[in-house]
Amino acid sequence: MGAFGAFGRMTGAVWVLVRNDALLPRELDQVYPSSVATIAKTLRVFAGRGARNGRPGERLARSLEGLGPVATKLGQMLSTRGDFFGAEFAQDLSRLKDRLPPFPTPIARAEVERTLGRTVESLYAEFGEPIGSASLAQAHEAKLKDGRKVAVKVLRPGIERRVGEDAESLMLAARLIARWIPPARRLEPVGFAETVIRATTLELDLRLEAAGADELRQVMALDGYMTAPSIVWEGVGKRVLTMEWARGWPLSDPDALIQPGLDRQATADNLIRAFLSQALDHGVFHADLHEGNLFVAAPSQLTAVDFGIIGRIGPPERRYLAEILWGFLNKDYEGVARTHFNAGYVPAHHSVSAFAQALRAVGEPVFGRKASEVPMSRVLMQLFEITALYDMHLRPELVLLQKTMTMVEGVARRIQPDHDIWTAADPVVRRWMARELSPAARIKRFADEAATAMRNLARLIENPPVATVEVREAPARGRSALLWFAAGAVVAGAAFLAAMYLR
Repeated sequence: MGAFGAFGRMTGAVWVLVRNDALLPRELDQVYPSSVATIAKTLRVFAGRGARNGRPGERLARSLEGLGPVATKLGQMLSTRGDFFGAEFAQDLSRLKDRLPPFPTPIARAEVERTLGRTVESLYAEFGEPIGSASLAQAHEAKLKDGRKVAVKVLRPGIERRVGEDAESLMLAARLIARWIPPARRLEPVGFAETVIRATTLELDLRLEAAGADELRQVMALDGYMTAPSIVWEGVGKRVLTMEWARGWPLSDPDALIQPGLDRQATADNLIRAFLSQALDHGVFHADLHEGNLFVAAPSQLTAVDFGIIGRIGPPERRYLAEILWGFLNKDYEGVARTHFNAGYVPAHHSVSAFAQALRAVGEPVFGRKASEVPMSRVLMQLFEITALYDMHLRPELVLLQKTMTMVEGVARRIQPDHDIWTAADPVVRRWMARELSPAARIKRFADEAATAMRNLARLIENPPVATVEVREAPARGRSALLWFAAGAVVAGAAFLAAMYLR
């Protein structure tokens, strides 16, 4: 029944898009290949009256709004890329960020009391109407007994069931794409779907979001590019989260960018640097940085909310990311290419030099030009063509990183249309490279690896395999001598490397 239900919901989603002329909108007829144009005209026979109302972005937003939280998340990401799809299209989709229809306040109050096990009046001096309503939850303005102004987030009724149904439909669509559309297989549709489903499912426990918000608040405080409100832990439960009020204007409000004293260039720079410092320096980042989750206050203070999706990357991925960014910043395309090969992003049978040449073809036309002069849709298409030529597959473990990088760049360019992401990224990447790839850092890594090897060797000597009877039965003095010999070898090796790196 689950598979049949998923198929029915997937078919229903396609039907909704067709009825609203949002799948292959008529406004784009002139750019469709002939075969696609024929399909588009055929589907338009089934379009409803709503297909005549509004622009393509408005029709798509209307469709996605009724298709569930996963579809809404997709619309939120598209709304950040006005440079790809046009400012008007992005603006039409922006209503999906925090302006969805709210559910009644009495239901929210009942949910708070059921989740926290106490009356609303025992925790809050005031509990107001909804101030923002998104795909999974809505927020209410409230005031604590001690006078602090707070935001109370409450999950939508029945959202767990809806997300579960969406997940089944998404997985079915991913499997069908992987089976019947061979060119799409390198995009790893099943792995991508699993990552999206996992991230969305974690958003359904607001206790986890509270913990992520608290962790990232501490991380953000180390650099100052972005802040996060403090968590009010006595107001946290599985379906309820209370945090202090965010300072500033929501970026989803058009007036936020014309507030007195706002430095748009510095604000856009801070957004890029906040994301990169989180990812590179700490390996943990806010993975849903659309305008609805960002507040801005003059002159350039950014505050993030909604920490339901937290991204994490390990040390190897952080190093690859830094080296790739550093290579582009210095136009070292050969170095960028080698990093792709070392990371396994490009299969080894390809040529490093040829791949570097392809990267140069993408990078050179972009550098030194204003963002408003760079056709990002064309750059994206060229990158997509290159990844196909070099058999590059989507990496599921990097999906959130790639999605957030795309989203953050889009938001930065909404703040400052001529924003230069490379100039903004330079100080964070330069700091990371100086710290992590300096001779001293390399010696420290070697020492750490040597210490780990020593511990492993010690365990092996103390508890040898059965076959090594002589070592196991050796007297303690012999084992100690062997350990000291190993330690001496490690120290000598470290000294030799230090001499090489520091001379």
